[in-house]
Amino acid sequence: MEKITVQTAPIEGQKPGTSGLRKKTRIFMGEHYLENFVQSIWNGIGGVAGKTLVLGGDGRYFSDRAAQVILRMAAASGAKRVIVGQNALLSTPAASNLIRTRGTDGGVIMSASHNPGGIDEDFGVKFNTANGGPAPEEVTNRIFKATEEIGEYHILSAHDVDLSSVGMTSLGDMEIEVVDPVTDYAALMEELFDFEKIRTLFKGGFTLRFDAMHAVTGPYATEILENRLGAPAGSVLNGTPSPDFGGGHPDPNPIWAKPLVDLVMSDDAPDFAAASDGDGDRNMILGRGIYVTPSDSLAVLAANAHLAPGYAGGLKGVARSMPTSRAADRVAEKMGIACYETPTGWKFFGNLLDAGRATLCGEESAGTGSDHVREKDGLWAVLLWLNILAETGKSVKETLSDHWATYGRNYYSRHDYEAVDAARANEMLDALRAKFADLPGQTFSAGTVAEADEFAYDDPVDGSRSEGQGLRIGFENGSRIVMRLSGTGTVGATLRVYLEAYEDDPAKLHEDAEAALSDIIATAEEIARIKHYTGREVPDVKT
Repeated sequence: MEKITVQTAPIEGQKPGTSGLRKKTRIFMGEHYLENFVQSIWNGIGGVAGKTLVLGGDGRYFSDRAAQVILRMAAASGAKRVIVGQNALLSTPAASNLIRTRGTDGGVIMSASHNPGGIDEDFGVKFNTANGGPAPEEVTNRIFKATEEIGEYHILSAHDVDLSSVGMTSLGDMEIEVVDPVTDYAALMEELFDFEKIRTLFKGGFTLRFDAMHAVTGPYATEILENRLGAPAGSVLNGTPSPDFGGGHPDPNPIWAKPLVDLVMSDDAPDFAAASDGDGDRNMILGRGIYVTPSDSLAVLAANAHLAPGYAGGLKGVARSMPTSRAADRVAEKMGIACYETPTGWKFFGNLLDAGRATLCGEESAGTGSDHVREKDGLWAVLLWLNILAETGKSVKETLSDHWATYGRNYYSRHDYEAVDAARANEMLDALRAKFADLPGQTFSAGTVAEADEFAYDDPVDGSRSEGQGLRIGFENGSRIVMRLSGTGTVGATLRVYLEAYEDDPAKLHEDAEAALSDIIATAEEIARIKHYTGREVPDVKT
C-alpha cells in the first residue's frame, strides 16, 4: 500500500454551484477530473489530516468507483476516519444527520440531486461542513480557487474497500466505519414525530403511496413507512435504488412523477401520496384529487408543525427562498414569528438555523426541512404531513381548504425553460434590468407595478452580502414575477420564471391555478419577451 503523488494541472470549469459541482458523468470519469476536485476540497478546507468525514451518496452511476477514489485520497492525505454508508449509499439528509450526531469535520456527498443518472447523464460531488449543511460561499470560493491552482494530488495505491458489510475496516492508517444508511436517520424521525399516532392512522384504513423514483429514499421509506409505521406492503413504489433511476428523471414534480399524479386523480386514489428525488432531499405532496405546491406545503407545515412532538414548543421563525411564494410569510405574520427571505440554495438557511432564528425552511423547488438537520429533507416532510393528518383527522384537500380560508391563497407556478442558450438568456435578463427604472407605475393585465429590483441578501447573522440573486417585479395587488438562471443543470442554462398571484376572496380560492395565473403569465411575456429570447413557445416544465 503506497502513497502516490500525481502531477496534474487545473481543469477549467470546476466551480461549485449552490450544491457542489455537477457535470456529465463522462466528464467526472475523465482523467484527473474527480481527483482534481477532491484534492481541491481537501486544499480548500485546510487539509483533512487527523479529521473525520462522512461519505455517501444517492447510488447513481459511477458512485461506487468515485467512493473508492475518495477513500484512497482521504487516506493518502491523513484523514483519521471516514464513516461510509453501506454500499456508499446515504441520502443527503441522512448524511447531514450523521455529520452532526457524530461530530465529524464534514462530509462528501456524491449526488446530482434530482438530475438523471447514468453514464450519459449527470454526476456530482459536494462538500458539507461540520454543521451538516452545504459549504457556504466562503468555503466554495476557497475550493474553486484551489481548483485553479492545483498542481498535484495524493492517493493511495490499494485494493477496493469492501463497503457491502456494516462494520470497521481500515485503509492504510485510516479507519473506515461502514454504517447502515437508514438506522440513525430512522431513529431521529421517531424522536420528532408521533409514530404511534401515525400507526393508528394506518390501522384505520388510511392509504398511502410513496414513489421513491428508483432512488436512495426507497430503503428509508420502506423501513419507516412500511416496517415501523405499518403502511401495507407495496405502499412504497419503485423502492430499490438504481444507478440510472430506472431510466427515469428522479425529480418529484407533476411532470416526472406523472404516474403518481394520475393515480391520485383517479377513482382508485389513495388518501395521501408523495414522492422524493434522487438523493432524498426533495418531496412532492399529493392528496386524493389534489396536488400541493411546495410553497403551500411549507405554509401548511409552518401553521401546523406544533401538532408534532418535535415542534410542540412552537417555531422560532420561518425562512424561505426568495422565489418561493409568500404564503409562509402570511403564516409567520399571524403567528408573530420572524420570516426570512434568502437566496436560492439551502446553504443560506444554515446560519439562520445555527443561530436559532428559524425552525422551518423551504424552497419552491420541492425542498422543505427544519433544524433537525442542515439540509432539506423529503421524507421528513412526508412524516410531518402524516403527523398533522393523524392529529386533525382531515384529508389533504380539507387541510388546504381550511388553510386558504384562514390565510388566503397564493396561486403559484414555476415555468422552466431548460438547456436554453446561456448568452441569449443573459441577454434577456440584461434587457429586463434595463427596464426596471421605468416599470413602477406602469399597468399591465396583471396589475400596476409597485416595484422592480434585483434581489440582494444581507445575512442577518454574519453580515455577508449576496448580490445578483434574481430579478423581481412586484405588483400593487400582491402578484409577483421572479426570473433567475438556475445553477443545477449541466447543459446550457435553465431559465426559471416564477409566477404568483394572491387571492383572499372566499369565492375565488378554488380556481384552476393556470387560469388564476393567466394574467401574470401574459404580463411576464409582455415585459420580458421570453419567447423571443429563448426560442421556446412554451416552457419545458411547469410545476
